[in-house]
Amino acid sequence: MTTNADPSEREQHWAELMDQSLAGNAEAYERLLVLLTVAVRNAVRSRARFARLEAEDIVQEVLLALHLKRNTWIRGTPVGPWVAAIARNKIVDALRRRGRRTEVPVEYVLETLGFEEAGAQEQAHDLERALAKLNPRQREVVRAVSLEGHTAQEVAIRLHMSEGAVRVTLHRSLKALAGTFSAVVNEH
Repeated sequence: MTTNADPSEREQHWAELMDQSLAGNAEAYERLLVLLTVAVRNAVRSRARFARLEAEDIVQEVLLALHLKRNTWIRGTPVGPWVAAIARNKIVDALRRRGRRTEVPVEYVLETLGFEEAGAQEQAHDLERALAKLNPRQREVVRAVSLEGHTAQEVAIRLHMSEGAVRVTLHRSLKALAGTFSAVVNEH
């Protein structure tokens, strides 16, 4: 399956490979990483101006994050938007390291990966429904860190909290969201 395949077929293939890899199939995991590497590389190169080596560093950071966070993917949900969110955060992190604030809209990464806007809108709607179940402080922390890409230090200053409190709130909120988001997605 190439990255030029129909987006729904590609997404289904990625989800099958992800399911198999989470079940311990190393060959499926390797195939998935090869396919995702191509998609992530294209996204990084087309949406941000990085030198070739810097772009490859970002691709490697994304792949490492995917590996470390693979258990956060919710079975039955599209893999692409999950990958796009991680890629977007790594691109923003790289731009911040350059010393200037730049935002890369997740829509650009989704577009580069070839996802239909309707799927992204559905995911955004599901995310909003899940976030609504958090208390206001938790929502603020999750939005600031996970969606807007701010550091724990920046959020701590903005919300008059300690960095440790921001991290604890984020961890607890994401744990609560995982269960809530799973329930919201299963309602479809």
